Amino acid sequence: MNQIAISPIRTEHDYQEAIKHLDKLLDMNPEPGTELDDELEVLTTLVHAYEKVHYPIELPDPIDAIKQIIEEKGWSNKDLEPFIGPKSRVSEILNRKRYFTIPQIYRLHKHLGLPLEVFINESVLKAA
Repeated sequence: MNQIAISPIRTEHDYQEAIKHLDKLLDMNPEPGTELDDELEVLTTLVHAYEKVHYPIELPDPIDAIKQIIEEKGWSNKDLEPFIGPKSRVSEILNRKRYFTIPQIYRLHKHLGLPLEVFINESVLKAA
């Protein structure tokens, strides 16, 4: 088996070259389990690691994320009642007068697909 010619991504130039190479590999649509597929997997991991450090993505505010989902789904606040509780509780939370309970966080995570980190992270804790 040939060795994969991949090196660490240390600079922005390395990163740009890795992205170009990734694009070429993706265009080749390698078969699973082949050397090209292995190269694609390793390079993707390296690019992801570089991006995590150099291009971090901020987590959304939980209220803003919920409001975005409501809008996308064409829902009203009433549609959140199964996850949050009665109409008054939904209103308090969406108006930032009350924070979520752990069961509410779990239900919103499970049913809306929001990562737990959206509700429990450093920026949320600082604001509390």
